[in-house]
Amino acid sequence: MAKITDVARRAGVSPSTVSYALSGKRPISDETRRRVEAAARDLGYRPHAGGHALAGGKPNVLALAAPLRPGVHVPVVMRLAVSVVTTARAHGHDVLLLTQEEAAEGLSRAMGTAAVDGLLLTDVELHDPRLPRLRSLDRPSVVIGVPANPRGLTCVDLDFGAAGEVCVEHLAELGHRTVALVGSPPEVYLRRTAYAHHLMQGFTTAAARHGLTTSVHPGDADPSTAPRLAERLLREHPALTAVVVHNEPLLAPLIAAFEQLGLRVPGDLSVTAVCPDDLAATPRVPVTSVSLPADELGTRAVELLMRKLHGTSVPQTTLLPPRLTERASTSRRVS
Repeated sequence: MAKITDVARRAGVSPSTVSYALSGKRPISDETRRRVEAAARDLGYRPHAGGHALAGGKPNVLALAAPLRPGVHVPVVMRLAVSVVTTARAHGHDVLLLTQEEAAEGLSRAMGTAAVDGLLLTDVELHDPRLPRLRSLDRPSVVIGVPANPRGLTCVDLDFGAAGEVCVEHLAELGHRTVALVGSPPEVYLRRTAYAHHLMQGFTTAAARHGLTTSVHPGDADPSTAPRLAERLLREHPALTAVVVHNEPLLAPLIAAFEQLGLRVPGDLSVTAVCPDDLAATPRVPVTSVSLPADELGTRAVELLMRKLHGTSVPQTTLLPPRLTERASTSRRVS
C-alpha cells in the first residue's frame, strides 16, 4: 500500500504538502496540487481517514506519547504535557495524551486510528525501538530528547551534557575536588534513557578535565532511601565535599539526610541540582541549580511540529543551553 511519503517522493514535495494538497486544509498552488494528485493516482494512494475528518472541519489533533514508566518523575512530565496542550491550543490543535508504554506497534495504532496531524514523543532512549517506526510514519513528528542517532528525526531537549558540565565547572571553580553524581533511578539507566546518559557523560567529561575524583550513584525515587544513600556516599568517599543531584524526589530528603549526619550545607558540603527552579527553592537551603525547562521544551516541541505541518524546514536538533542559578547551597571549599 502506498504511503504519503511515496506520493511526496513521486511529486517532489514534502509529506505535509501532499496532505494539504489532498485535504484542502491550506492553499497550495494549482501546479503543485495537480502534480500531487497525479502522483497519488499513479500510486493508488488513499488519504488517511483522519485527514478527511480534519478537512471536514473537526478539531486538529496532535498526539503526545509520554509513557509513565518506572523511574519517570510524573510532575515534570505533567508540566511538559500542560505546556504542550497550552501551546497546541494557541495553534488551534487539541492533544491526545498517550501515557501507556507505546512500542512501535502502539504508535502505529495510535496514528492509524485517530485523527492525528502529528506526534510528539518523550522519554527517549539512546537506541529507542520506537524510532525506526517514527521515521516511516506519514505524518510529521518531534522527539523531545536526543537519541544516539538522530538521523531523519526532529529533536529538541535541554543540553543535558552541557548541564552536567556546568554543574561540575561551578564546583571546580569553588575548589571542590571530590564530587558525586546522584543520578536518576536505576531503571532509567537500564533503559539507557537519553537525558540521563547525556548528563552523566557531561559530568564525567568535565570532572576528568579538572582532575576531580568522582563517582556516579543511581538514586532510588523513594525519598525514604535518602539516609542510606547519604551514609553510603560518605562511607565510600570520606573526602566528599560536593554533590550533583539529578533526581527530583531525592533532592530535599538527601540534603536533610546529610544534615542529620552532621554536615552543614554549604559549609561542609555543597549541593547542586538539575531540576525545575521551583523545586530548587523548596529545601531549607535553596539549591544552586541548572533549570529543567519543561514548559519551554513543550512550547518549542509544538512550535517545531507546527512549522513541519506548514512545510517549513526545521533544524534536526535543537538544544536549549543550560542556565545555572547560584543559590545558598554552594560555597567555596576551605582547605
